[in-house]
Amino acid sequence: MQKVLITGAAGFLGSHLCDRFIKEGFHVVGMDNLITGTLKNIEHLFKLKHFEFYHHDVTKFVHVPGALDYILHFASPASPIDYLKIPIQTLKVGSLGTHNLLGLAKEKNARILIASTSEVYGDPLVHPQSEDYYGNVNAIGPRGVYDEAKRFQESITMAYHTYHGLETRIARIFNTYGPRMRLNDGRVVPAFIGQALRGEDLTIFGNGLQTRSFCYVDDLVEGIYRLLFSNYVYPINIGNPDEIRIKDFAEEIVKLTETNQKVIYKPLPVDDPLQRQPDIGKAKEILDWQPKTRRSEGMKLTLDYFRGFSEEELQKSEHRDFLKK
Repeated sequence: MQKVLITGAAGFLGSHLCDRFIKEGFHVVGMDNLITGTLKNIEHLFKLKHFEFYHHDVTKFVHVPGALDYILHFASPASPIDYLKIPIQTLKVGSLGTHNLLGLAKEKNARILIASTSEVYGDPLVHPQSEDYYGNVNAIGPRGVYDEAKRFQESITMAYHTYHGLETRIARIFNTYGPRMRLNDGRVVPAFIGQALRGEDLTIFGNGLQTRSFCYVDDLVEGIYRLLFSNYVYPINIGNPDEIRIKDFAEEIVKLTETNQKVIYKPLPVDDPLQRQPDIGKAKEILDWQPKTRRSEGMKLTLDYFRGFSEEELQKSEHRDFLKK
C-alpha cells in the first residue's frame, strides 16, 4: 500500500484530499497544527486503520517514520482574514514549511505536489490568467505575505527539481468552494451564505464589478489527483473559468437562500484583485481535466452544508483568538 503525507489535512481542501486518497486505497498521513483547520473535518477518518494524524507545525522539522511515496503540501492560511492576522506564520509556512517538506521528499525519494494559488498573479493586468503570466504583485502590501510566500514556494520547489532532480508538481489553485469551508473565514462564498442565513445584509467590497471564478471542491480534487500522477513539473492552473461579477453573485445567493437581504457596499481592500479567471488550456491538454460541476449545483450542496450548522456556529464571528498563545 502506498503512503501519502497531506499537510493542512484538517483544512478545507486538505480534508477533501484525505478522503480522496483513502478512497483510492492509500495509507494517508494527515498533518496539521490546527491554527486554521479543525479536527471536525477529518474526525470521520480516525477510526480507519489506514489513516493517521500528526498534530504538528511544518515550519518545524518534519519527520514521518517509514517509507513515503507522495507528499501534498496544503498547509497554509488561505483567507485574507487569516493571513492579515498571522502574517509571519503565513510567510513561514510557505518558506520554512516548504523547505522542510522538500527535504523530507528528498530523503524519502517521494514525489511532492505543492498548493500554489492564483494569488501569484496578484491584481492581474492580463485576462484570463495563463501560467506564462508573471503577475502584478505588491510585495510589501498587506496581501503580499500570502502572495510572496506562494511565489517563493514555487521558486524553491523548482530549484529542488532542477538541482536535486526531485519529482515535483505545482498546482495554481483558483477560488474553490464547497462543504467544510469556514463560515467566518472572510472569503466571499461563506461570507455571503453566512450573512444570508443570519438575516444580515450582504457586504460587497468595492463596486461589485470585480470578478471571480468559482470551482467546486470535488472538481478541484480531481484536478489535483490527475496532476500528481502526471509527468508535468511546471505550474498548472486548476480552477473554473466560469467568471461572474461579485454583484451578480450576491444576487444569486439571495435567490438561492430565498432571503430578501439588501446588498451594501464598502471600500475595496488594498491590492484586492479586480479580475480572476483561469486559463485552463494546459489542464485540459495535459491532464484531460476540466470542471464538471455547475455553480448552481455546487452552491446548493454548499448551502446544504451550512444549513446544518447550529445557531451558535452560525453566529460565531471568530474562528479563534490568534493573540492567545
